Amino acid sequence: MKAIIPVFTQETKRPIYLQLYDYIKESILSGEMSENEKLPSLRTLAKSLSLSLTTVTSAYEQLEVEGYIYSKPQSGYYIRSVRIIGLAAPDRANADFPVNQGSSGKNNAGSESDCGKDITAAQALINSSSYDFSTTEPFSSLYSTPQYKYDLACFDFTKWKKCMSQVLTEHADLLMFESDPQGGAALRYELCKYLFSARGVKCTPDQIVIGAGTQQITGSLSLIFRNYGINHVVFEDPGYIPARHIFRDRGFAVTPVPVNENGILIEKLPANIRTAAYINPGNQFPTGAVIPIGNRYKLLAWAVQNDSFIIEDDYDSELRYAGKPIPSMQGLDNENRVIYLGSFSSTLFSSVKISYMVLPEQLSQIFLTIKDDYTQTCSKAEQLTLALFMARGLYQINIKKLRTLYAQKLQKLLAAIDKYGKNLVFPVNTASGINITVTIASGKAPEILVDEAARFGVPVQQIKTKDTAASASDSTYILYYNQIPIDEIEPSIKAIIETWKH
Repeated sequence: MKAIIPVFTQETKRPIYLQLYDYIKESILSGEMSENEKLPSLRTLAKSLSLSLTTVTSAYEQLEVEGYIYSKPQSGYYIRSVRIIGLAAPDRANADFPVNQGSSGKNNAGSESDCGKDITAAQALINSSSYDFSTTEPFSSLYSTPQYKYDLACFDFTKWKKCMSQVLTEHADLLMFESDPQGGAALRYELCKYLFSARGVKCTPDQIVIGAGTQQITGSLSLIFRNYGINHVVFEDPGYIPARHIFRDRGFAVTPVPVNENGILIEKLPANIRTAAYINPGNQFPTGAVIPIGNRYKLLAWAVQNDSFIIEDDYDSELRYAGKPIPSMQGLDNENRVIYLGSFSSTLFSSVKISYMVLPEQLSQIFLTIKDDYTQTCSKAEQLTLALFMARGLYQINIKKLRTLYAQKLQKLLAAIDKYGKNLVFPVNTASGINITVTIASGKAPEILVDEAARFGVPVQQIKTKDTAASASDSTYILYYNQIPIDEIEPSIKAIIETWKH
């Protein structure tokens, strides 16, 4: 057993548990700790390092959820296999945001002066400044009753209004011209900084493309794939159906691949065929599975060996309620094989409809050749408002607020299910995001259960796979809880469950 002797520093804002996590992770990746090697027990390590048991437990839990270690009941924690086959070793030397380093490496963002000549008036805006529970509109008309519950506590519209007011009053000249088809330079610059610090994504602003929603972004990606010679896309089953339909409707061959507790089944991926694999590695929709680190490297190796790409839809990965969010898969990729997708629908408010993708360099070059054939579909005023919102640090504050609020809502939801839904509703996934997965042991048809929940303003969807029978009982469902006001969770769930019982 390798001695664990990290050097902790108080000169960084990084918590001690994450410094311990970093040390053990680096030891695993460097090979200093071997596969199946046993780690010290929680109490032993806490005593030897003079740390609290909570600190060591938090570090081990984060390593376990990311797949670096595994636990055996009544035995302890062990190193999981993490093999990097046929890939360049990950570059972990750069600890700071690359924009501030002026690096010219193709995977790192350049300095501010390298961000492109288009950051002119829009960049001045930055320098001058010190809810998606369904895609359904919450109102069927301006004066109607809300179809679903909504919680205004989820977002501070006053701060958003102040940012938009500054755009309208001080930078109205920027609104007299259409936005770049690629997206506003100011927002792409802020995104580049945020993605590196929060998600470990390595890119330049020139690799980012902004669009009005994930479906619009996915449509643009289909054009890029056609130019590259990709005609086949595989999707997780179950998975995000709207994106699957977009590629299907554009003539792509679409293949569903099953998922298990470790995400997509890699052995089921096609070989010797140029393919794009659409996956949620950090929070699989709808099962919540997290792809462990070893499988992430296997996926990257598959992409390299088959001249293929991985579409990483980072669905709700920022909203994790235990430990820290799982780092992006794109940050592991030194072979330019990962396309990173993100959206603000869950972390701002649904109607803002701002999404983005980070393209590998070779696909970014293809996009530049076709982008002028299309116009930007995302409001320039909202892009500039969001850029200012992020530059002021308000977006990061909102993320922290949502984690706390949604964690509280989740606990109330689970308590209500336990109190009123015994032997009927069984939670399956409760780790992160804006919904939970449940099974419902009812003889009622799925569409009836869904309609009955909607009567109380709570969206519920049946999870369907290619093998799901339309009338299946004891089925699995997604229950969205994030927009239920916290004081209404218990009475709402009680009413729904009572209806389901009769």
